[in-house]
Amino acid sequence: MTMHRPIGVFDSGFGGLTVARALIDLLPAEDVTYIGDTGRYPYGPRPLAEVRGYAHEIGQTLVADHDAKLVVVACNTAAAAALPGLEDELGVPVVGVIDPGVRALISATRVGRVGVIGTVGTIGSGAYQRAVAEPAGSDEGGPGRQAPVALSCAACPGFVEFVERGEADTDQAHILAERLLAPLRDAAVDALLLGCTHYPYLARTIGDVMGSEVVLVSSADETAFEVRDQLVRGGLAREGGIGEHRFLSSGDLDRFRTLGRRFLGPELEAAEKWS
Repeated sequence: MTMHRPIGVFDSGFGGLTVARALIDLLPAEDVTYIGDTGRYPYGPRPLAEVRGYAHEIGQTLVADHDAKLVVVACNTAAAAALPGLEDELGVPVVGVIDPGVRALISATRVGRVGVIGTVGTIGSGAYQRAVAEPAGSDEGGPGRQAPVALSCAACPGFVEFVERGEADTDQAHILAERLLAPLRDAAVDALLLGCTHYPYLARTIGDVMGSEVVLVSSADETAFEVRDQLVRGGLAREGGIGEHRFLSSGDLDRFRTLGRRFLGPELEAAEKWS
């Protein structure tokens, strides 16, 4: 039965496990298949055309080889590069992390000054700038909004590497955050979207730099809600039982298992090789 097929999720590495975690918590009956493309990580500095090719390749793998009923692009850089047109190619619903994150960001602001941080590729693509500018009530799939906001964006090279080295709370990470986040502090934003799925692991450091009055927004939970809504609307939601979870990596499996369990939790008991 279609509803018993898995949800497919992919990311350039480990950050998308924040989205997988939210899906497992919100939709415990659903099977989840996750591909972490750690063999070609990171995506952030790569040309968007190259990332687009990777995204289409992995999306096709999830549908053709793993029979995914819905695909989640749990990587901001890949979503920015490949989301338009991916659903038509794969023939199943596709959910990215950009629009759900923007919806949460707009809801969080009190003064109308918001910020987004992400990789060089994500910020350079203009995807968040376009999503925030989408007019309210748009029928083109954008998030829509109720009032104009002023958006400030900042690329944060180096953040992902600190997370994957387990150094998110170090003095060096704090010094880098102070330098990279200075424009957003100067812009007096009151809500900041963590536009990379690795960045929630830096939330304490980012929060210390930005101050307690700034709301940090992660797209993981909002993306899981969007997935749930699409499954229900399409009659694809599975009810009852406990789902099975598979994790695949294109890189070193031992490293993926070790870091993956730290990011996701005990559900990541084993990892399989994806070539």
